[in-house]
Amino acid sequence: MQTVASFLGVDLGASSGRVMAGHWDGRRFQLEELHRFPNGGVCIGDRTYWDVLSIWGQMQQGFSRFGAIHRRCPVSLGVDAWGIDFGLLDEGGRLISNPVHYRDRRTEGVPERLFEIIAEKALFFETGVQSWRFNTLFQLYSMVLAGDAELQFAKTLLTIPDLFSYFLCGATTVEYTEATTTQMFSPHASDWARQVLRKAGISEKILPEVSQPSARLGDARPAVLKECGFSQNVPVIAVASHDTASAVAAIPNMDGDSAFISSGTWSLMGTEIPSSNTSDEARHLGFTNEGSATGGFLLLKNLAGLWIIQECLRCWEKAGRDYGWSEVIEAATASPAFYSLLDPSDRAFECPVDMPAAVQQYCRETAQPTPRGVGEFARALFEGLALSYRMVLISLETLTGRSLSTIRIVGGGSRNALLSQMAADACNRVVVAGPAEATVLGNVMMQAIATGHIGDLRQGRIAVAESCECQTYEPRHSAAWDEAFARFERMIHRHQAD
Repeated sequence: MQTVASFLGVDLGASSGRVMAGHWDGRRFQLEELHRFPNGGVCIGDRTYWDVLSIWGQMQQGFSRFGAIHRRCPVSLGVDAWGIDFGLLDEGGRLISNPVHYRDRRTEGVPERLFEIIAEKALFFETGVQSWRFNTLFQLYSMVLAGDAELQFAKTLLTIPDLFSYFLCGATTVEYTEATTTQMFSPHASDWARQVLRKAGISEKILPEVSQPSARLGDARPAVLKECGFSQNVPVIAVASHDTASAVAAIPNMDGDSAFISSGTWSLMGTEIPSSNTSDEARHLGFTNEGSATGGFLLLKNLAGLWIIQECLRCWEKAGRDYGWSEVIEAATASPAFYSLLDPSDRAFECPVDMPAAVQQYCRETAQPTPRGVGEFARALFEGLALSYRMVLISLETLTGRSLSTIRIVGGGSRNALLSQMAADACNRVVVAGPAEATVLGNVMMQAIATGHIGDLRQGRIAVAESCECQTYEPRHSAAWDEAFARFERMIHRHQAD
């Protein structure tokens, strides 16, 4: 292909990060991986942090590699990452400390403390976000309760991708899709939920202006250009900076008849809606509203995704047994169907020290056989995920009044053919899997829109469709899945009641 423009996208996940180049030829993108690096929490004492300075160094390595290979400058840069976590800057614009990891235990019991001041129902109506203990709101409120000195010195709060955009160009802003994950943004006011902040004792002054997807934030700092070998100004773009929003932005043929699943460590399942749904029914069903690349919302539900099997693999690796993904899927395929079922979102799997032991204990508590080999563990999770998708789909159709005929799976989990077929069978819907690299495609696509290389999101999705191949899975509906679903629902209700 003959490259018209190249965009550099940084995609940061909870377990790894990468710097990718998106080469645009006027019709399609070709992705080039420049640098991939591990990411994860760093434990010091009783705290778990993100090592953002190490991530920053890794990002610059990726940028430098682009310059070394191509001997030219990219058209622009953009960063997407997970939501919720944040860094605090002082009066001089200096990072006060490493951001705390969302799985840190400092927020245990904190939501209940805040509900004494603000009713959970009222909080959902105001923000449209479910009250998970790791939300930005509860992280900050835990600091208020502890009298944390960092809040005294903080002038600016930046979410993770916005923090790296600040490192790149000096802009202090929180991008819209990220802001909506904090549980501190009001979709009704299109602004920070200032009454919530006042009641919680959180200073409004630390929250900067909210920027829109595809906004140009400024040019990269001269020191960044020099370090990375770029000879001219490179603009930094606020893409749809929340990784889910970037992934959904890049889904080909996404329409009102489609549900999406962003499949990875987390599974986020939902659909696009023009305005938020902050009804009590949505709250009761466990849905949340996150900003979309269009400026609208994604009505979605968070599921634990592949986290459980990833943690099992980590534990087994520490014990001296290293499994590859192909081996895991092959073993799961050969294991008996519906032997044991897991509810991936059960609190038992939130953050155990020994995930395999937690899975076996869950099965004992729910009167199921305990899995033994890697195949039985993986199959239990995959089937539990597929059945969870069916539960979410039913609720989505209830909330939207739509018939959602197609499920579109993107992200790394879309490569898992076994899970994709299970999703089609369990939900009795056509499943279209891919692109696996949806998040970084959405990132570079939004840069292309911002720089005028693509007209709008609709044209961008057409370009993505030209750039990748997707796999279609037809449902093979069977009574066995209906029986498993009925058993799954009973199991969840009994376990929650215990």
